[in-house]
Amino acid sequence: MKRFNYIVVLLLLAFGANAQKFGYVDTDYVLSKMPEFKSAQEELTKLSNGWESEIQELAKDIEAQYASLKAEEVLLTAEMKQQRIEEIEKKESALKEYQNKIFGFEGLYFLKKQELVKPIQDKVFEAVEKVARENRLSIIFDKAADLVMIYTDPRYDYTDFVLDELGLGDPNDVLR
Repeated sequence: MKRFNYIVVLLLLAFGANAQKFGYVDTDYVLSKMPEFKSAQEELTKLSNGWESEIQELAKDIEAQYASLKAEEVLLTAEMKQQRIEEIEKKESALKEYQNKIFGFEGLYFLKKQELVKPIQDKVFEAVEKVARENRLSIIFDKAADLVMIYTDPRYDYTDFVLDELGLGDPNDVLR
């Protein structure tokens, strides 16, 4: 997929480099300057830590049950031992299911992150689009994305324009 992206970028540049204007923006830097992004990250961290501690407690309980089974193993009949093992395995399965429900693809963490971060990202992308139109740019790359930029000429860096568009520009912050 990365190779395809590189080919598309190279073709775009090759077929219209003279007629098209391009620039780049560092969205990670822009997001780091946004107070609402920082608070969203803090809320996500707090939620994640809470879920993690809850999962760890459940895992400790399962480990304690295994230890208890090991200690009492000689006193149990084969039937009793098998029943306890099945109970513990059910709890392990439920724990894995819970972990997936929280942290899996489209789990609660993913949904909460989308709820909190997507509006902020949309705001940044709208600002990028506006800067692109105002500066008549055909292409804007994201310096923070997978597209590797070996060298970037600062005159094509439109990050500060995006920060200004979002009202986050700092006249004293000339160099990052």
